[in-house]
Amino acid sequence: MSESLGLLGLEQAERDSCVACGLCLPHCPTYRVTGADTHSPRGRIALMQVVDEGIAPLTEEIVEAFDSCIQCRACETACPGDVPFGHLMESTKEVVESTRGRAPWWLKLGLRALTRPTLLRIGSSCLAVAQRLRLVPSRRLGLPDRLPLRRRALRATGDDVWLFTGCVMDAWQRDIHLATQEVVEATGTTVRPTGDAAPCCGALHTHAGLGDGARKLAARVMSALDGDNAVLVNSAGCGAALKDYGRLLGSDEARAFSARVFDIHEWLADHIDEMDANPLEPAIAVRVAIQDPCHLRHVQGSHMAVREVLEPFVSEIVELDDEGMCCGAGGAFSLVNPQLALDVRDRKTEAISRSRADVVVSANPGCSMHLAAAGVTVRHPMELIAEALRAR
Repeated sequence: MSESLGLLGLEQAERDSCVACGLCLPHCPTYRVTGADTHSPRGRIALMQVVDEGIAPLTEEIVEAFDSCIQCRACETACPGDVPFGHLMESTKEVVESTRGRAPWWLKLGLRALTRPTLLRIGSSCLAVAQRLRLVPSRRLGLPDRLPLRRRALRATGDDVWLFTGCVMDAWQRDIHLATQEVVEATGTTVRPTGDAAPCCGALHTHAGLGDGARKLAARVMSALDGDNAVLVNSAGCGAALKDYGRLLGSDEARAFSARVFDIHEWLADHIDEMDANPLEPAIAVRVAIQDPCHLRHVQGSHMAVREVLEPFVSEIVELDDEGMCCGAGGAFSLVNPQLALDVRDRKTEAISRSRADVVVSANPGCSMHLAAAGVTVRHPMELIAEALRAR
């Protein structure tokens, strides 16, 4: 491992690996919106370098440049030099948070609630009541149009695989977990939902610079999901976080755990032939556009599996013509930087409109809620596959 230097504690080889070629610029959603180099990957890395070396102080303007990053990591896919921008930004955000306390109090309070499942469910039910009384501006806050008051129970059918259920997704989108379990069991595989034993993966904590909290949650998840059976994840952000525990914790145990984690689509692609029903004609006559969550496309690299497993079940799949540009959700980014998130989303909704799709599928709860708040009809791929299996 290369030497760590400076105020931000970045590894020198990683910090200096960017040659500022600019190939990342067309793929950066914030640069596309603002046109400012400080809102680009190479610009942010340049700021990291001068701060880390003590050439410039950590000013408010520099911190704002870091805060404006959605952390979509599209720059990593575009970069010919494999610059680890995501890790650089996460390390920088952690130092900024520890020294400047940038995360707002309400975000810290919300993240704390994510680790307490009972409190989260009670709070969500209260929010659902307020929503029905028209006391909550759901679209403006990026909430689902109708939060659930009651949730169907998830029940284990065996121990072949874990199904990671997480926090917000389990409270607000449990139907997706039920559909996922239905699809997995159609391959003859038994499922054990993780439930309250592993309530949060820590992805949002990492993005906010709350590294200690993320590491504590990672240790808690690993302790709860011991053994050697696969851990299936239907949330792109959670999957990316779980697969990164090896780097986050830096232990052999964490690396072994990460090796057991699979995005649901990449796992299903290897097991789809085990399904009983596989007629030649698709079961759902629908034109589907695929929105690739950034942490599935750029971090996990599993986005093509979505197409592979969805194709047998729908009549048509269309690709958006924006080269996988970020939708602007970015975990809590849309709450902390609402206007920039909306500007980025506008470009995504324009691409969706051009596709003339009947429905958009997205494998990440943050993306689906952010797009639904703009009036887009969004489903999870597992929901469509489960419906098709029932129809057959």
